[in-house]
Amino acid sequence: MSIDRLDARILELLAAEPRIGVLEASRRLAVARGTVQSRLDRLAARGVIRSFGPQVDPAALGYRVTAFAVLEIRQGARDAVARHLALVPEVLEAHTTTGQGDLLCRIVARDNDDLQRVLDDLAGDADIVRSSTTVALSTVLPPRVLPLVEAAITG
Repeated sequence: MSIDRLDARILELLAAEPRIGVLEASRRLAVARGTVQSRLDRLAARGVIRSFGPQVDPAALGYRVTAFAVLEIRQGARDAVARHLALVPEVLEAHTTTGQGDLLCRIVARDNDDLQRVLDDLAGDADIVRSSTTVALSTVLPPRVLPLVEAAITG
């Protein structure tokens, strides 16, 4: 599943200006509107583009604390724990991992007291045996994918 230079240019333009329309994108990229639309459709069908929705900043919503929780869970309880985590709105993502712990969760909270509430909610699941939490002090590199797009076309 490779992408070419035009795919990369379309992705870069959408990342820089998510509200740009297909017609304006085609004008700026100097390609036909149908070409941009078919490329977008293909990238979405292949799962390269997962969403056209807005990226929401939790801090702008009042969730200024970001933390990472490593959860150790009972054998065979991953699906049940995942269902529990899905009910906690402050759990933004969860990944199964190797090494220490079984799941790594990125969580947010309004402040440290609220973080304690969220952690207590997580610990309330009997299938979670132990947790370890690290609070992020600052973000030195926010989530990004454009360098990966460039690497994908250069091989």
